[in-house]
Amino acid sequence: MDCTRNQIRFAFSALVLCCVCTLSQGTELRFVTCGSVVKLLNSKHNVRLHSHDVRYGSGSGQQSVTGVTAVDDSNSYWTVRGKSNTVCQRGAAVKCGQTIRLTHVNTGRNLHSHRFTSPLSSNQEVSAFGDEGEGDLLDDWTVLCAGEVWEREEAVRLRHTATDALLSVTGEQYGRPINGQREVHAMPQASQHKFWRVMEGIFMKPSLQQLRTSSAQLHSEL
Repeated sequence: MDCTRNQIRFAFSALVLCCVCTLSQGTELRFVTCGSVVKLLNSKHNVRLHSHDVRYGSGSGQQSVTGVTAVDDSNSYWTVRGKSNTVCQRGAAVKCGQTIRLTHVNTGRNLHSHRFTSPLSSNQEVSAFGDEGEGDLLDDWTVLCAGEVWEREEAVRLRHTATDALLSVTGEQYGRPINGQREVHAMPQASQHKFWRVMEGIFMKPSLQQLRTSSAQLHSEL
């Protein structure tokens, strides 16, 4: 009997929960790679980037994106993918300045932003959009970090490529039906509210060929 879409998502979520304890701390990778499934922590407000099948009651009416304090919520997992209409090779290190998509594991929708107003702070709304990981160019985010690649221990900023606004949390809290969850939005100004760190996750290792290519590139630069 064929599996339903929800059964597939449930099975994948269960795999994540089973593996995260051993892989998130045990892997030797020091950088974030394409295909990895991660949680992102806002460094200022200590909340993880989160989504669920609850839609905004205003603005776009799309799936809401929030920040939660819970560490073990499976709705806080996102898959790191290449930008729209491109493929980011599984296991390839994400470079500083690279444009990516973040796809919500449990619903298959991409982290998204646009000119709609966020419901609590009246900043730029951030939502989850698309179907099975496919949306549009407003799903693209550029990783802003200090070095060559996105280090796992580094606090980075995520800039919405189409509007130049930065993914942010400033502390506003929702009431029912998502009591206590924080509003996630986007803002153009640089501040301490806009830094994110990778926390729990499954990190895809580079292939042997990718490591050989990287080594060859390094030697040619030297």
